[in-house]
Amino acid sequence: MSTEIVQANHTEASTQPINRQALVAAAMAVVALVGLFFAGMAVIAIFVVGAGHMALNQIEQRGERGRGFAIAALVVGYGIGVLSLGSALIFAFTG
Repeated sequence: MSTEIVQANHTEASTQPINRQALVAAAMAVVALVGLFFAGMAVIAIFVVGAGHMALNQIEQRGERGRGFAIAALVVGYGIGVLSLGSALIFAFTG
């Protein structure tokens, strides 16, 4: 009987839509990573962090899926921010 409850909860969770903001945040994180290495567009990381936090808030309120996408976007966004800050400090003290 307990397996039926677990299976019923699993199917209910899988029918929830994926939060679009989380998908947008993940896509922007990919663009920010590519831009970091090729075009110097690391500024997009600021928007990635904002979209990731908005997505987590929406997911919690609406009960949608996509938490992993939002967290991955936040990790990438904050990581690029830390790298950018570190490189700016190195440039400031050595230049």
